[in-house]
Amino acid sequence: MEYNTARQKMLIPEYGRNVQEMINFAVSLGDRDERNRAASAIIEVMGQLNPHLRDVDDFRHKLWAHLFIMSDFKLDVDSPYPIPSAESLNVKPERLTYPKHRIRYGHYGHNMQEMIKKACEIENEEERELVTSRIANLMKKLYIQYNNEAVENEVIINQLFELSEGKLKVTNPEVLLATNQILKAVGIKPNQRNKKKPGSNSKNNRFKKR
Repeated sequence: MEYNTARQKMLIPEYGRNVQEMINFAVSLGDRDERNRAASAIIEVMGQLNPHLRDVDDFRHKLWAHLFIMSDFKLDVDSPYPIPSAESLNVKPERLTYPKHRIRYGHYGHNMQEMIKKACEIENEEERELVTSRIANLMKKLYIQYNNEAVENEVIINQLFELSEGKLKVTNPEVLLATNQILKAVGIKPNQRNKKKPGSNSKNNRFKKR
């Protein structure tokens, strides 16, 4: 009995050993026209075995690339697409730089700080006041989502004032949505809001509940 461990390694196992053997046979053909016909037939089989690839942009290009990879780049045929090289598969991606933003309140995130910075640049007083109220409501929503508990409007107003370095001030606390409205919007039941998150500490729960 022949075991898979003793057989040739499949470079892309998703297509199965039969497709791998078909490709090996195509590589062994001496006539180029026969290899071309064999390659086209194998591409059709590969497409039928992996119909999910049809949802991928330019899926036939991907099939041809897989064909050459599974042949260990030994298949000499006329491809309708650029033939990939073995070296291109071994190219390491560029190292991503880790974001080093300093965030004063983690539950608001860096994007919130950027929004506040942009709001501070608005010269029109009426427009800046409108944006300030919307930012304050978003902050309240994020606070409740993160801490899973209610928060006094004054806490949000003071933190916004702090993050904006005193440039944004909510003069009317009534512009902030009621806690029950936010709880309903984010899908938190009122009887769940007092439950602490796993690993939460007293620092996250120091503000008075409404």
